[in-house]
Parts: sequence; C-alpha cells; structure tokens
Amino acid sequence: MKYLLMHGSKAVMEITIDEITGGITEIGKIYEPEHLPVGIGSKKGKVDRGALNQWWSGRAIPASRSGLREALEEAGIEDTKVLETKSLGLSLSDQYWINPQEKPVQWREINFFENEFSADMGNLLFGRKPEGKKIDFVSPDNTSDGWLRKKWVISEGRRYLVKGGSGPGYQEPFNEVMASRLMERIGIPHITYDLIWEDGYPYSVCEDFITSETELVSAWNLTRTQKKENHVSGYQHYLNCCKMLGIPGVQESLDQMLTVDYLIANTDRHYNNFGAVRNAQTLQWRGAAPIYDSGTSMWHDQATHLIQPKGEVSSKPFRSKHTEQIELVSTFEWMEFEKLKGIEEEYIELLRESPYIEEQRIHTLGYALRSRIDLLEEIVMEQQPKQFFGIEL
Repeated sequence: MKYLLMHGSKAVMEITIDEITGGITEIGKIYEPEHLPVGIGSKKGKVDRGALNQWWSGRAIPASRSGLREALEEAGIEDTKVLETKSLGLSLSDQYWINPQEKPVQWREINFFENEFSADMGNLLFGRKPEGKKIDFVSPDNTSDGWLRKKWVISEGRRYLVKGGSGPGYQEPFNEVMASRLMERIGIPHITYDLIWEDGYPYSVCEDFITSETELVSAWNLTRTQKKENHVSGYQHYLNCCKMLGIPGVQESLDQMLTVDYLIANTDRHYNNFGAVRNAQTLQWRGAAPIYDSGTSMWHDQATHLIQPKGEVSSKPFRSKHTEQIELVSTFEWMEFEKLKGIEEEYIELLRESPYIEEQRIHTLGYALRSRIDLLEEIVMEQQPKQFFGIEL
C-alpha cells in the first residue's frame, strides 16, 4: 500500500509498505529531505531503504515486551510492524506518521497530542481483553518502546505513560519515583514519576514531556548522523554528533546522567532511553532531553543476598562498568551531596508501600543507595580536592 511519510503536516516522501510484513518495500519521490528522520540522510535524491526500515522497525513495540505475544494473538496480528501500520505510525514521542495516499487524512485531525485515542491495545498489553467489540488499533501504544508492560492514558486532557515492573518484586516503579526525587533534590532536569496501583500491582506514571510542537530524538538516531571512526570512543562520537547538529547543553546533561546512573546503579541506560528534543516544525534543537526511564536500577533483578553496593556494577551505554563510566564525567562542581541527606530513608519508606518487597530487602536497598552516594563522594573528593578543601595545587 502506498503512503506518504509525514512529519507533522509536511509530506516528506512517498513510500510503499507491505501489508503482510509491515516493511517498507519501495521509496518514491522525496519532497522534504531536511525533514527526513534524524540519522536517515539522502544522497543524490536517494534514501537508504535498509536504514529507513531499521528506523521504522525501531518505532514498533519490541518483541521482548511483557504481554506482547498474548496481545498479538488476541488481535490476530503476527508482526508488530503491522500493528504500527494500523495506527498510521502515530506516536506521542515525535511527529512522524504515514498518510494513506488513497484516503489521505489531516495531521490536526488524527495526531495523539490533540485527539483522543483507543485504550484497547494498552488494555490488551495489560492482559485485559475487550469484551464484545472489535479492537480499535488507533493507539500510541503501538509505537512505545521498552520491554516492561506500559500504556498511554489521557487524564484531564493530559497524556500520561503508565509503566509496570517485573516480578517477583515489581521494584522498577519504585526506582523510577526514587530516581526522580533524587534528581529533584540536586537540581537535575528530569521527568517526575509518581506511584499508582492498579489491580493490586504498582506502576509508575509520568506526563508526556513531548508536545504537538516538539519531538524526542534518541541518542541512537543522533549517532547515525556521522560515521564513527574506529579510534573514536562511543562517548566522544556521541558528543561529536551532537556538536555537529548544534544541540546545546549535551556535555552538562551527560555529566548529570552518568552521575545519577552511578548513584542508582542503573544497568540499562541504552541509546534509546536518552537523547535530545527539537522543534519538529523549525527543526531547531531545544537541548538534551530531561532524564527519564531509570527503573532498571538498584539491583531490581538481583536476589537480596547478591546486592553488593561497593562491588562492580555493569553499566551502559559508554562503558561496561560504572567505575569506568563515571570517569567520563567532566566536572562535579554542580554536585551538592548535602542535598541527598536522608534520601535513603525516603527510599525505604517508599519501598514499604509494596507488599512484594520484604523488609530485609528494603533495608538492604536503603543501605545500598547511601553506600553509592558515599562512594561517589569519595571519588569526587579525590578528583577535586580544591573544591572541598580550598587547597591550591
């Protein structure tokens, strides 16, 4: 079927999508090359179809999503790219979508920022089957990433993302809330998460920070804008790409993100859960995205007796260990450790709301958080003695 790849109300180019596989089989005329997805360039009027398909597939729900297989069976769909096509690729993270050439529609009439959307797919992904009606696939849940169970909801005109945890402790929602409170204390731009309960299970909830005028561009797409040389590290390559694009405040944002990830022992800060925000109409960069998606932290998938806060912790995206990754931080002059006094007690009280986390683990996690803060303070004092003692070296 033939579509126009759209960016908001702008027609970017003609594409053909296979109705069975959901893949892009043909690329036609390009109308607005500057509005191609970031990282998908054009040379001599041609776009790499393989790269475009990779971008398109990356917008679909990942196969690892909890509850996805059952939802697809109920919906009678085999491939998540087909699911994406059924909702025209519309998202609450950016303004890209596909417009059927046979029956074109208007952005203002169908975008999810300003229009209602179906709760059917979100409910299916949460294990709830619609009763006595045909499934409405028009939903931003078809283009949400990540492996944890999640859904978009509308409350009082605002768009919120509801995200679950993994068993048996369902700790991730509590980690999201704790991380946002930690960042609030030390003044780091972040997304605020709150805790809600649904059918006896905990979920984190946050408001969409993207609007009908802006969009989130992942670090993965940003790194596609330049060829990476073998001698250049992944960290420096990302900085180089952002500098070439003119994105402000990236170094400072990375310093803060890597610091927070060290403190909370985040093991899954991959290239698709950080990035930058731009104006989708003018293409002007607003800056680095606020920090979000920090739930896969604090030994969420580890048994209590295996938690070793002073031991080695695996990390992403630039180094495999946090002891190495924290060395990439250019300065800690902004860090005020005194503002984190008592944060471990606040975390303990938060965790006590859960019937799934035993008391021993709760105290172990509180101790672990304080230990990580103390470890970082030791590192900072060793690196910057002048800042803390007024010593002239």
